[in-house]
Amino acid sequence: MDAFFASVEQASKPSLRGKAVIVGGLGPRGVVATCSYEARVFGVHSAMPMGQARRLAPHAAYLVPRFELYRSISEQVMRLLRELSPLVEPLSLDEAFVDLEAGRAAWDAESARLAGTRLRADIRAVTGLTGSVGLAASKMLAKIASEEAKPDGLVLIPPGTERAMLEPMTVRTLPGVGPATGDHLRRAGITTVGEIAEAGEDELVRLLGKAHGHALYAMALARDERPVVAERETKSVSVEDTYDVDIHDRVRVGVEVGRLADRCVRRLRASGLSGRTIVLKVRRYDFSTLTRSETLRGPTDDPAVVAEAAARLLDSVDTTGGVRLLGVGVSGLADYTQEDLFAQAAGDRAEEPDQGPETAEPVAEPAPSPAERRWPAGHDVRHARLGHGWVQGSGLGRVTVRFETPYSGVGRVRTFPVDDPELSPAEPLPLVEPVGRPGG
Repeated sequence: MDAFFASVEQASKPSLRGKAVIVGGLGPRGVVATCSYEARVFGVHSAMPMGQARRLAPHAAYLVPRFELYRSISEQVMRLLRELSPLVEPLSLDEAFVDLEAGRAAWDAESARLAGTRLRADIRAVTGLTGSVGLAASKMLAKIASEEAKPDGLVLIPPGTERAMLEPMTVRTLPGVGPATGDHLRRAGITTVGEIAEAGEDELVRLLGKAHGHALYAMALARDERPVVAERETKSVSVEDTYDVDIHDRVRVGVEVGRLADRCVRRLRASGLSGRTIVLKVRRYDFSTLTRSETLRGPTDDPAVVAEAAARLLDSVDTTGGVRLLGVGVSGLADYTQEDLFAQAAGDRAEEPDQGPETAEPVAEPAPSPAERRWPAGHDVRHARLGHGWVQGSGLGRVTVRFETPYSGVGRVRTFPVDDPELSPAEPLPLVEPVGRPGG
């Protein structure tokens, strides 16, 4: 998918189409998750510190990610891919490998091109977004071709032309060649893929070590025998937060760990999983990162068990000086739970035989009052009189909203007190207007 998060935001907000859009953490320590092609003209790119992005593109729209929406659109795209083949290997929300031959969707270069063309049209029809397709005889080459196809294109590498296509490309084109490896090769006089092949396997092993040298030489010769693996096993589920200001209050740290544990369990349950090992991650004021873990007797998805294990792990960590990041994760995953684990929660609940797993659900908290609500930039809202809109920004007790939908023209802007009782958070609207629904 092309600039996926930013493209979703542009599709849902008519006023941002054709404009520079940057999605990511908006705090002082935030980073760019992705940005539109209009923002990339100014040098903005993924993983860039948000402060640097603001200096490069001060006029851009800066939005907080809406991951649930991105995930739902990703699922639509993955369903289209699975209609082509049973062998679909997702790499992230916006990228996947597909074995077209396994699904009999293609048997030669021309049928592959037709399949790719139909797929791009289907993605646009279903999601309203554009995707780029790379077609080749191996995963490595298909990935390279898809990068060459961006944005909104299709590139096919015909069998037999792979070496000639790769030779003039920079070494950074190959997977696994980052800035450090690229600099190491450049100092040795190697700057293109063709020069990697010319250097020979022995020289690459001498420069980079046995494993990396062998792998890089094979890639330079366009050799990649990795199969498309339909289901990549999830090894862990985790959540983490980076704080704009270091947390020094030990009680606040404990509250944050409990909140993260609850979020982690919700994500765990949404995936139909449970896990045995609870992991706590703490990044301190000096950027040192500590990881602690505890393995239970069996898998659980009980929020109380996970929260108490995370709290025990926190007891072993010195947070003097402040904490800048906290994370809670669960690994050792399984698709079942063990009832005896409920004995590990406070109060030894296993002695209460009539208490089943459903009682482990967290008690529902009352909805926050309007004054307590946060209004993240880019998120959806609804006004009792003015209808659907999105947050352009908030601060100093005010929230500014642009009232428009994916199917309307550019909407008008209004500003309200943050505690306006007529304004409330809303669910995102579909990017493609449902049939029979009037625009506006």
